Amino acid sequence: QVELVESGGGLVQTGASLRLSCAASGRTFSSYAMAWFRQAPGKEREFVAAISRNGATTYYVESVKGRFTISRDNAKSTVNLQMNSLKPEDTAVYYCAAGPVTAATSGVYVNWGQGTQVTVSS
Repeated sequence: QVELVESGGGLVQTGASLRLSCAASGRTFSSYAMAWFRQAPGKEREFVAAISRNGATTYYVESVKGRFTISRDNAKSTVNLQMNSLKPEDTAVYYCAAGPVTAATSGVYVNWGQGTQVTVSS
């Protein structure tokens, strides 16, 4: 079991950057694959990015490739999402998630944070 707390959301203009962070409690962080999902108003939760336990493998949804970068620091028990060239369609609540394997499917992830709001104005 790991507890996750996201931070770094906010209101920015189109083209700006934000860096989301997710801090995990517990001493087993490195045993979890990590991911970011997002949910816009009236829409289903959507996979954004995932990273393997050792950070060697990453996956992204097509719409953020080249703009977002997921990274992790196992020594600090943190996972980050660097978001560049933000667009209004990136507006959503962003959730950090931990699971046993790296996947784009939300059902794989067993621990979730409370979310952080990202709003991109046009």
